[in-house]
Amino acid sequence: MRGSLDAYFRLLKVVLTALMLFMVVPVVLQILSRYSGIIPRYIWTEEVARFCFVWIVMIGSMIAVREESHFKVDLLPEPDTDRQAAVSSLVVHVLMMLVAVVFALYGYQFARFGYRQTSEMSGINMASIYVSFPLAGVTWAMFLCERILSDIRQITGGLHAVEG
Repeated sequence: MRGSLDAYFRLLKVVLTALMLFMVVPVVLQILSRYSGIIPRYIWTEEVARFCFVWIVMIGSMIAVREESHFKVDLLPEPDTDRQAAVSSLVVHVLMMLVAVVFALYGYQFARFGYRQTSEMSGINMASIYVSFPLAGVTWAMFLCERILSDIRQITGGLHAVEG
């Protein structure tokens, strides 16, 4: 299971890099068409760049959950022991899991809604954009299961915690 998650994580990083490189194309076309007479004005470029940005944000959030590099707010007191730290981490990860489930369930409905819509300028089916939300929810849930199991192992004093 861990090997599959590692491979999926590496794939996400490759896709994120490719999307960031791809997003440069419509942005450069938009700039050239706006400030020079070299090429005609393209309306679809802004839309394609925006759609790329949505995917970049969602894939970036998936990577951040796996690396635990997302932003954190300290609401719980600073734990004194490793076990208390694991309990605190477990509470946070379970709450994040609830958000992941909401994203997966409602994102699925949102993507189904987008299946009947087409982008006006670029002609892209909106489901191809909206599917990033349930995919993010499912991916967060997979990565959080790994973290939650690690927290439980630490709390129970079982096997060493899984390093992420």
